[in-house]
Amino acid sequence: MTVAANAPGTRPHAASRSGGQAARPRVAVAGATGYAGQELVRLLARHPAVSLAVAMSSGATSTPRPLPALARIWDEPVVPLDLARLGEVDIVFLALPEAASAEVAPVLLERGIRVIDLSGAYRLRDDAQRNRWYPATGALPEGVAYGLPERRREAVRTARLVSCPGCYPTAALLALEPLAEAGLLVGHVVIDAKSGISGAGKAPTDRTHFSENHGSVAAYGVFSHRHGAEIDQELGTGVTFVPHLVPLDRGILETIYAGLRPGTTEHQVAEALTSSYADAPFVRITGASLPEIKHVAHTNFCDIGWKVDESTGRLVLIAVLDNLVKGAAGQAVQNLNIALGLDERTGL
Repeated sequence: MTVAANAPGTRPHAASRSGGQAARPRVAVAGATGYAGQELVRLLARHPAVSLAVAMSSGATSTPRPLPALARIWDEPVVPLDLARLGEVDIVFLALPEAASAEVAPVLLERGIRVIDLSGAYRLRDDAQRNRWYPATGALPEGVAYGLPERRREAVRTARLVSCPGCYPTAALLALEPLAEAGLLVGHVVIDAKSGISGAGKAPTDRTHFSENHGSVAAYGVFSHRHGAEIDQELGTGVTFVPHLVPLDRGILETIYAGLRPGTTEHQVAEALTSSYADAPFVRITGASLPEIKHVAHTNFCDIGWKVDESTGRLVLIAVLDNLVKGAAGQAVQNLNIALGLDERTGL
């Protein structure tokens, strides 16, 4: 299976030597030594419909090194970042810092290479918001799609650049968008979000130091977290988003508080969510059985449960996912499958 033929700016894949059939698309990972990058290598090395050609670090001066955790899954070394080699493949996954993605992606697009970007560089469409949160990006190139698979499938199919959502927005938007579209929400929405430490990236800081996190929970980025702007953009309204760091290696749990339109029943909430995700293989609706992080760790699932107080019109949603899989690498591969016309579950 090849990249969709009607995707603007993408190259046709070379035919195989036997039978004239198209070869498997060649993919590359840039930023393979980070947490999300290693998850990408793990998934793509075993993906039945693509060929992982190269895994690169985030810097051009790094030393080639193996990934011991991926022995017998991917035994090639992670090599320095090399734009020339990236230009030899069909699809590139960017698990780079935002500024690096903003520099690399336009070069790849110019060469007709399809890009799936895990950074935030291309998530925000408003110029002023993007300049505030991702100043290195500049103007958006043509053919960018916001890659929330369950909600933006058609845009992803033909996009030249798929900008994968942040981990926090993925959980929030999957839970809230169906209810907003059904007109069931009123008033202000509050998102109380908690994430494991890997969500902060691999570079060590005082905040991510074991001694600082063990036995503690801390709020951070109040009114100043870039994912808040992303949620506002996609939901079409402002929310109060407060992230917290918890002493887990991976996982996100969001407790979302919202008001319901007068007269809304629990059945209407259930119908809006179940009907929206009836054909979504990676969204599990749990209803009153509230989900937990351990239910989704190391998977590409997002589980959504809720409680409704019909007497007061109050709604509490619980959404959980693995920030490194559904919140990053797994969602990126899900977008790859959509772009290639494959079953979304392929390789996942």
